[in-house]
Amino acid sequence: MPASASTSSTDSSASTDSSASSAFRFVDDFWRDEEFAACTCELEQLVYRSRLLGRDQRVTNTGGGNTSSKVLERDPLSGAEVEVLWVKGSGGDLRTATPENFSSLYMSKLRDLQSLYASNDSRGVKSPAEDAMVGYYPHCTWNLNPRASSIDTPLHAFVPFRHVDHTHPNSVIAVAASARSRELTREIYGDEVLWTPWMRPGFELGMALERLWRENPQVRGVVLGQHGLLNGDDDPRKCYQLSLELIERAADYIARRDKGLKTFGGQRHQSLEPDKRLEVLAAFLPWLRGQLSRHERVIGTVQTDGPVLEFVNSHDAPRLAALGTSCPDHFLRTRIRPLLVDWDPHGESLDELKAKTAAAIDQYREDYVAYYERCRRKDSPAMRDPAPTVVLVPGLGMIAWGKTKSESRVTAEFYNCAIQVMRGSEAIDEYIALPEQEAFDIEYWLLEEAKLRRMPPEKPLARRIVLVVGAGNGIGRAAALRLAREGAHVVCADLDFAAAGRTAGELEKIHGQGIGVAGTSVSACGPAVAAEIDITDPESIRRVLNQTLLAYGGLDHVVITAGVYLPPSAGQNSATEWRTTFNVNVFGQNLVAEEAALIWREQGLPGSLVLTTSVNGVVPKAGSLAYDTSKAAANHLVRELAVSLAPLVRVNAVAPATVVAGSTMFPRERVIESLRKYEIEFDESAETDALRDRLAEFYARRTLIQAAITPDDQAEAIAFLTSDLSGKSTGQIIAVDGGLREAFLR
Repeated sequence: MPASASTSSTDSSASTDSSASSAFRFVDDFWRDEEFAACTCELEQLVYRSRLLGRDQRVTNTGGGNTSSKVLERDPLSGAEVEVLWVKGSGGDLRTATPENFSSLYMSKLRDLQSLYASNDSRGVKSPAEDAMVGYYPHCTWNLNPRASSIDTPLHAFVPFRHVDHTHPNSVIAVAASARSRELTREIYGDEVLWTPWMRPGFELGMALERLWRENPQVRGVVLGQHGLLNGDDDPRKCYQLSLELIERAADYIARRDKGLKTFGGQRHQSLEPDKRLEVLAAFLPWLRGQLSRHERVIGTVQTDGPVLEFVNSHDAPRLAALGTSCPDHFLRTRIRPLLVDWDPHGESLDELKAKTAAAIDQYREDYVAYYERCRRKDSPAMRDPAPTVVLVPGLGMIAWGKTKSESRVTAEFYNCAIQVMRGSEAIDEYIALPEQEAFDIEYWLLEEAKLRRMPPEKPLARRIVLVVGAGNGIGRAAALRLAREGAHVVCADLDFAAAGRTAGELEKIHGQGIGVAGTSVSACGPAVAAEIDITDPESIRRVLNQTLLAYGGLDHVVITAGVYLPPSAGQNSATEWRTTFNVNVFGQNLVAEEAALIWREQGLPGSLVLTTSVNGVVPKAGSLAYDTSKAAANHLVRELAVSLAPLVRVNAVAPATVVAGSTMFPRERVIESLRKYEIEFDESAETDALRDRLAEFYARRTLIQAAITPDDQAEAIAFLTSDLSGKSTGQIIAVDGGLREAFLR
C-alpha cells in the first residue's frame, strides 16, 4: 500500500523555495537585487515581481490576484511617449507569469472610460452598464496586444501608484471574512490601511478605490471586504515589500491569538492510521467517482495532511463548511460550499460511509438546485452540474474533483486556503461568508460564463484515466504518448520502473509536471505518472491500481502491451520458458483484467480493456511454439473477457506483426539471428538500430502494403479502441500487420 496520499502541491502552510531568506515569519521574501537588475525593461520587472508573489500560496492562490505597472512607452503611430498600464490579463497566473500574460492599455483612454461610464444613468455595482465596460477595454489596447484584459483592470488603473499588487493572502482574507472585519483592520494596521465593504470586482470598485485614495493620500493599502488586499507604491521593490509587510502583520496578529486545536472547537473524530486510511480511500474513491460523474467524469486529488485532517475531524467543521468559502476566486472551483460527510471513522464501516455519502450527495444536489432557483436572474447561465467538487470525510481527509488533474489540484488548493481563512477568522473573531446572492452572482457571472465558453473543446479522451502496462518501451510507450495527446491522464506502468519514468518524463515535458516513485503515493502528480508493475504478481497489480486511484480517483481504460518472447533453447522451449511465456502473455493479462474489473464495477462507468496479442496467434510456424501458442490463447482470452465484463467494459485487442523498432522483443542478438535466418546481408559492426531497420525493411516487403510496421501504428489502433469511435465494438482483434495473407481470418 502506498505510504502517503497527501498533496504537497496544495500545502498552503509553507513556501516550497528553500533558497528564500527572510526577516518575515509568515511569508518569504524572494526578492534578489541581482535578479531584478537583470530585467531588461519594466515589463520584465513586473513579471519578476509577479512570479515572486505567486510563488507562495500564503500570498495568493493559483490564478488569483493581479499585478500592474504604469510605464512610459512609445506610441507605435505618433512616436510620442505615452503612459501605458501593464496589468495581468484575464486567465493568467502570477506564479507562472510571462510577458505574454499581461495586457497593455493606454492610461489616457482608460481615464476617458470614466466619463463614458458616468454618462450612463443605469450604472452601478453589478449593473449591465458596469459589465459593458469590459467590452471597451479592447479599444484602449496599446500596440495591438492580444491579451484580454481582466475585470480587475480598473482596480489598478485608478489607484494613484505606478506599481500595484492585488493579492489573496490567507491571513488578510481571514480578517476580511470576519464579522468584525472593519474594526480588526484598524486594530492591525491603524490608519495605514483602510477597509472597504464587499463589492464585486469591476468598474465601480475601481472608482471607489480612486475616491478612497484621493481622500486619504497617506493610506498604504486597502483590505477589500470578503476579498483580499490591494496596495501600491511608486517603486516596484517597495511595492513588493509592502505586500509582504501587510500580509505578515495580519498573520502575526492571528498567530498570537490562535487557540490550537480549540480554534475549530476541538477534535470530534480521530484520524484513521495512515495504512488504514489509504486502504479505505482506495476502496472508496472509485465508488465516489462514479457517484459524482453522472453528468461528466471527474478527476480527483486526495489530501490527507495534518491541517486538512484537523479541520474535517473538528467539532466546528459542520458549521463552517456549511457557510461556504469566502474569496470570490473560489466559487467556480469549489462551488458555494463543500460536501462534509457525517461519518464516524472508528465506529462505522465502509458500507455505512458509502450509504451516508450517497444520501449526502443526493441532498447536496437538491440543495444546489434550490440555491440556483432562489438566486437565478433573468439572464443567468444555465445551471451547471450540481454535484460537489470538494468532499470532506472525517478520518480520511479531503477529495477534490475537476475536469483535469490540474483543476482538481487547484480546487484542493483553494479549499486549503479556505480552511486557513476560516482558522484565522475563528482565531480572532467569527468567520462569515459572502451572502448567498453575492456568491451566486460571482459563480454565475455572465462575464465568467463567456470566458468558459471561449475555452477550446475538450479532447476525445479528456476526463479519462488510462493505465498503460508496458509503457516503458515500444508499443506501450507509443500508446502512452498517443493517448495523452488525446487528453487522457496516463499511468505509465512497466516492470522496468526507470523506463516507465522516462515515458512519464516525456509526457511531463509535453503536458506538465508528473511524479512517480516506486511503491509510493502519486497523489501530487500531473497528467502522467510512472509506476512499477509485475503482471504475474497479483499484489503488484493491486498496488499499481491503488496508486492509480490515489493519483486520479478512478480508472477508465487499461491497455496492456507487456509481453515476452523467449527464443527456444536447444531447438525448443523448456518447461520453464513455457510457464514464463504463458504467465506473462496470458495469465498476467487476465490477472490485470480481474483486478481492474473490481474497480470498474465499483465505479459503474463504462470502460475498456485493450490487450496486445499477435498475428502469430493464427500463423503456425516453426521456431516460436510457446510464444505463438500463448498468443493464440490471448486471442481467445479477449473473447472470454468481452463476455464476462459486458456490458460495462469493452474488451478488444491489437495484433501486431514484426514491430522491430523500439521493441524490447528484438534485442541485438535476435535481430542478428533473424538476419542470418533470412539470409539478409548485413554489417555486424553496424549499430543495433541500423540492423533493426534492415530487418524491418525485409519484413515490410512481405506485406501487402509494403511498409514497415512501427509502434506508432499500433498506438493508433489502441487510441481507436479506447475512444468512443469504437464504442459499439467488443471482442474484436485488429491486426496491424501491413497485410500478411497467412494471418487473414480463417
